Amino acid sequence: METPVTVVILAAGMGTRMKSRKAKVLHRAGGRSLIEHVVRTAQALAPPERIFVVVGHQAAEVRAAVSVPGVGFIEQAEQRGTGHALMVAADLLAHLDGLLVILYGDCPLVRPQTLQRLVAAQQASKATGTILTAMMDDPTGYGRVVRAGKGRVTRIVEQKAATGVEVAIREANMGLYCYRAEPFWRHLHELRPDNPAHEYYLTDMVEILHRARRRLEALRIEDVREVLGINTREELAAADRLLRDRKVRELMLSGVTIEKPETVTVDPDVQIGMDTIVEPFAQILGNTTIGENCRIGACAIVRDSELADDVEIGQFTIVGASRLERGAHAGPFARLRPETHVEADAHIGNFVELKKTRMGAGAKANHLAYLGDSEIGPGVNVGAGTITCNYDGRHKHPTKIGAGAFVGSNSTLVAPVEIGDGAYLAAGSVITEDVPADALGVGRARQVNKPDWARKRRKLGSGKEKAR
Repeated sequence: METPVTVVILAAGMGTRMKSRKAKVLHRAGGRSLIEHVVRTAQALAPPERIFVVVGHQAAEVRAAVSVPGVGFIEQAEQRGTGHALMVAADLLAHLDGLLVILYGDCPLVRPQTLQRLVAAQQASKATGTILTAMMDDPTGYGRVVRAGKGRVTRIVEQKAATGVEVAIREANMGLYCYRAEPFWRHLHELRPDNPAHEYYLTDMVEILHRARRRLEALRIEDVREVLGINTREELAAADRLLRDRKVRELMLSGVTIEKPETVTVDPDVQIGMDTIVEPFAQILGNTTIGENCRIGACAIVRDSELADDVEIGQFTIVGASRLERGAHAGPFARLRPETHVEADAHIGNFVELKKTRMGAGAKANHLAYLGDSEIGPGVNVGAGTITCNYDGRHKHPTKIGAGAFVGSNSTLVAPVEIGDGAYLAAGSVITEDVPADALGVGRARQVNKPDWARKRRKLGSGKEKAR
């Protein structure tokens, strides 16, 4: 029977080195807040009901940033160190059996596989705990792992308190732990704030357990970057690069072509089908799903949208919270605002903006148009310069254009208005009333030509110049 695992994530600190009014774990890297990354990774070990986040600074905001339902929260009102955070959690968690994994909310790069290895190593041993370590050429700033003559881990010494011999130790503590829960909670009260900061350090638990004749093991990792803690904006940017590199690599290995991947931004929840091509500097964000054999143009931004197979998004096009069916085309330089639905094989051209609009199958708006709060039927042709006037200063109103209608260039449709199937709107018309099916709608003044008017005006102007 598998040993149950409880995960505690420490996320109560302010993070003063970030120079921010926002709690450190709320900062974002790789498309998510730091705390959200760690919570999602923790799900590889335990169900949400056995994942607990210790909160303190901006507790309400940190709670709101965790989108995984079922995760528990423990408030550390006074922050007196990492060990104190576990003391605060003891009343709620000490009765839970199995293993206890302790993580930090500012370490978003830890892979699920690494945590699973840590737990597996602990399960396979008779030790009381297993700590994650790494051999480093320069472990400056890290606690050193002190071992006894037979190689057993005896304590972790912070650099400030280390002797010359201890400073020379290359094995560094990475700050991730897996303990057998019962002995950990039993000995936790032995922590003391005997240090210049007068705080309870979690690292002291290693020495406490060793003194109690409890064996501890270490699991070494090769890639130290994986346990990079975020303390500065520079480190935040480094973490963002690493997380995004992982995502684009995952996509390329699954059959997606990404041109100049170092320039492309893809959020972690994005899904892209094989044989799709993503051009340089594109951004694909949020909960976006893209089908197979699509093309996302250079510098395009697609957010929270659904693109079927064979969709093309032109360069510099923005798509937000919209849906495009198979074979649809948008751009370049188009903008699809939220609640837009473009049906199969419809074309949205350059400098066309859609807002809360449904574009029917095979319909076209190829140039310079604004279509808002509109329902446009299949096969409609919308000419350049067309505008649906959907806002009267107080309320939004709908425009409906029937199947196969033709909207001439520079038409202005003053909503609410309905254009029937197969209707034809003359170019330059201002349409304020419904147009029946198959009718011609003309809404412009009759043209009047005045012979010789221009010549006479020029002659009159020339005479005035001579008089001066």
